[in-house]
Amino acid sequence: MEALGELERLQTQLLQRISTLELSHLPQHYSVSSPISTSNPPHISDTESRLSAILRSNGVDDFSFKRVPSDYYDWPLEARRDVLGAASIDHLCKSIVLVNTQAQSNVIDCSDRKNSKYYVVVVQYTARFNAEAVKNFLYKLNNGNVAKKKFNLRLAPEETSAELTGFERNAVTCIGMKTDIPVILDEAIVKLTPDFFWLGGGEVDLKLGIRTSQLMRFVKPFIVSCSNN
Repeated sequence: MEALGELERLQTQLLQRISTLELSHLPQHYSVSSPISTSNPPHISDTESRLSAILRSNGVDDFSFKRVPSDYYDWPLEARRDVLGAASIDHLCKSIVLVNTQAQSNVIDCSDRKNSKYYVVVVQYTARFNAEAVKNFLYKLNNGNVAKKKFNLRLAPEETSAELTGFERNAVTCIGMKTDIPVILDEAIVKLTPDFFWLGGGEVDLKLGIRTSQLMRFVKPFIVSCSNN
């Protein structure tokens, strides 16, 4: 009986050592005091559920949402790239709402994609937006029927952006906006390899990664070379 008891004690010690060894190889945010639970998956917000449903119903299946820490925007681009698992800092992008401050008096909304009061432009964080390039593009898009001086794109006030998109600052995305605003995608993003980039996900701490080709098929943006690297 003593031999049997000693054998059980050794087996228990061995199992404990194996368990400790397995835990030591887990990511740093897990610990022995906070074991992994597969029965309680991370909470999915209403925003993520809504945008996911919109994407899937429009044939987009290669996308991913990720939560980031509250101080994400204080981090350098390299740290943001790492937490998202982005291919490079060039794959980190943002959506900004622009207003045409010199639009014709009858242009008051987004009903005409070619001559809209507002546009959403998706650009890289590593690039500098070139408003003049968008102005020239829109002038040509309208075949010169609208005077060039009637195009003057400027960053829309935060409250206007929030009212039009339904998203607050640092959360703006071109998916599921409150208003159907025409989208301009910087050509530099289209040329990225791999063709999967990150942008706002509807909440400040929620980011959306998406396959460029699928986004283009769904959103049908104007592709414009509108940044300087």
